[in-house]
Amino acid sequence: MTADVNEWAVLDDLFGLETTDLDPVGEVELAFYGRCSTEDNQDPETSYQWQLGNAEKFVNGRIVTSYFDIGQSRSVPWHRRTEAARLLDDLRNPDRGWTGIVVGEGTRCWFGNQFSLVAPRIHAYGVSIWVPELGGRYDPDNVTHTMMMNMLGGLSESERQHVQQRTRASMNAQVLNEGRHQGGRPPYGYLVVDGPPHPNPNRAANSLKLRILSIDAAAAPVVQRIFRAYIDGRGDNAIANELNRENIPCPSAHRPEQNRHRSGDGWQPSTVAAILQNPRYTGYAVFGRWSKTEQLLDPDDVAAGNIVRFKRSPPQRIVRSRRPAHPAIVSVETFTQATLKRKERSGMNNQSRSKLERTRATPAAAPRLFRGRIRCDLCNRKMQAETIRGSVYYRCRASNLPPDSPHREQHPSTINLREDHLIEPVDDWLATLFDPEHLDTTVASLLESSNDDSTDTRRAALRRQIQQAQTKINRHLAAIEAGIDPQAVVAALNAAQAEKASAEVEINALPKTEQLTATEIRKLIESLGDVRLVLANGAPEHKQELYETLMLQVRYSHLEHRADICAHIVVFSTGVRGDSATMHTPCTRGNTW
Repeated sequence: MTADVNEWAVLDDLFGLETTDLDPVGEVELAFYGRCSTEDNQDPETSYQWQLGNAEKFVNGRIVTSYFDIGQSRSVPWHRRTEAARLLDDLRNPDRGWTGIVVGEGTRCWFGNQFSLVAPRIHAYGVSIWVPELGGRYDPDNVTHTMMMNMLGGLSESERQHVQQRTRASMNAQVLNEGRHQGGRPPYGYLVVDGPPHPNPNRAANSLKLRILSIDAAAAPVVQRIFRAYIDGRGDNAIANELNRENIPCPSAHRPEQNRHRSGDGWQPSTVAAILQNPRYTGYAVFGRWSKTEQLLDPDDVAAGNIVRFKRSPPQRIVRSRRPAHPAIVSVETFTQATLKRKERSGMNNQSRSKLERTRATPAAAPRLFRGRIRCDLCNRKMQAETIRGSVYYRCRASNLPPDSPHREQHPSTINLREDHLIEPVDDWLATLFDPEHLDTTVASLLESSNDDSTDTRRAALRRQIQQAQTKINRHLAAIEAGIDPQAVVAALNAAQAEKASAEVEINALPKTEQLTATEIRKLIESLGDVRLVLANGAPEHKQELYETLMLQVRYSHLEHRADICAHIVVFSTGVRGDSATMHTPCTRGNTW
């Protein structure tokens, strides 16, 4: 009996073909990635251990390092997670020490289409991916694997939405039927204390109790005083000033351990308004007044993921308990009176006002051309616009300063700046920039700013980066042609190609600006005509729009009776196709008097 002879043996050896194992996988060194969210009170250490153990069960290799994100939602893209982003950065390092990535649970690590965005990047560096749901290594050429991973992403997204809906429905039911406190910082005037045993038998067996709201004896009288003062006719600002004068600690100063994100520098009108609009002071539990919403970080780049924003919930999403849930600080009647008073003060539309009897025609409000644009040089606060006897004034009051402010002793009770004293000097200074005597200086400033455009600087840096990456690629290709083993430079070659591709994408995304010459800028300015005449005869709303376009800023020094003006001059050029070029001058200052 003759032995079987493989007539293809020599050719298979020359071609490097393996007929016995089409996809051999030996023992590899792996990096473990896992994720734990703290929103549902998961224990990070326990979560890490079971995910790591699950990963070690099915891989044919050794886990040499770990990347584990704590407190990160699965909806956050990999490049915005701390540890996942570090893993992606380490891919570029040829000495990273591992050639594969293994996860403990696919649905915990990828959400929606995240896998289809991350996997090609990982494979570009020659790194394999091991997923428990696949029972082994992910094969990008296997249609079934691709379909399974897309399904896992969809299941992960569906699971998250179902958990959110069930949790929200459960919390709504607890507030509606039991008046249960759902956590978070208690409102000013309340403390959180231990209540009855937890209704969950397992938690009650562990001596856990419900957390309930209790009266804060020091702060509750202040809340009652705020409601009385508001109903008696005083406004938010007046109440805040009165509390500051009496050195009553504001909420963040009263409980600094619960308000580390606040400065604690005194009562503000917004603080008073928040207290007056909180229905929980009536003793009823109210839940869902604010809700989390996810918005695209960049509407033009869905892969960048979402960011969480808080916004007021619509009325149908707010839940109130059927019976009192905690001690009341004010009665429902008092809270109702304050709410009606606020709605009355918020003003009415013209249609409602026309239906009232004996309404008197009120003169139109004087335009406030510099609203939000004037700062007090002494305390650096914005001066507030007020109309007094038909004239607009910008005022800075010392009474609004916090009690411990270092400016209190030097600050006059009120600093006043009349608007019509400021308009003429400002317009005269702006007109001077474009008069024939100063036109050359203005054109030079515009031309210099356009040449120093940060966009051009970034574009030049990216071009250098592309050139350097291409030099590296050429060097590696030359080394391969000279006979060096390609496997020795493949990682460096891939890294250089990725660096070049990234720079090319960014440079293509930069806005293209049209550089105007000095002659073109001069013609644009001359086409405006007599700027001084335009400023003198322009309507107030047009002048206000001009100030906004110029990003005009004024700093007023009452001691020297001087205003320093800062303007960013912008020139637009519109071409045949509607393209525009924008240039900014450096901040220019001028004294009005």
